[in-house]
Amino acid sequence: MKSFEEIKSWQEARNFCNELFLLLKNKKSFNSDYGLKDQMLRSSGSIMDNIAEGFGRGGNKEFVQYLFIARASCYETKSQLYRAFDRGYLNKEEKESFINRIELIAKLISGLIKYLQGSKSTGYKDMY
Repeated sequence: MKSFEEIKSWQEARNFCNELFLLLKNKKSFNSDYGLKDQMLRSSGSIMDNIAEGFGRGGNKEFVQYLFIARASCYETKSQLYRAFDRGYLNKEEKESFINRIELIAKLISGLIKYLQGSKSTGYKDMY
């Protein structure tokens, strides 16, 4: 793998982040709850950012640490989706669609963590 852009979990997180942004931008109900809207944008962005930052560290051990943070941000975002639903900002279909996607991203990240922890390679930073 030569770049973080090749990582499936990063690709999915990027798509999720962009679609959540569009939803929040177009739903007037979120305009009155800037705090929750901001939290949702930050936590969803944190997923893709931590995958990229961890990859950029060059070593598997550090990468795994950042992947744990990215996975935690998935669950933070999931909780915020429930809050948005409970406040009437999302309908059931929207909530379930976004929750299914965030759970998929968390599973992809977990799979990558498991792979890296079992890998004999220490990462790409030792190659240069």
